[in-house]
Amino acid sequence: MDRLVLSDAAWERMAPLIIGRPDQKGSTGRDNRMFVEGGLWIVRTGSPWRDLPEVFGDWNSVFRRFSRWSI
Repeated sequence: MDRLVLSDAAWERMAPLIIGRPDQKGSTGRDNRMFVEGGLWIVRTGSPWRDLPEVFGDWNSVFRRFSRWSI
């Protein structure tokens, strides 16, 4: 996917706030930026989770993490 929602500057400001960073205890996200971008893609398009493009990762993994995040 060539076009992402977040600019590099916006991601740099947001990245330290994301849970699952390598510097934290517990499991880490494989690619935190793509997880956030995938969530934004779903919200922006209104598509079902199963239609999430593979570039964002496995749809079910992204969905489960997003679901835990949104509590």
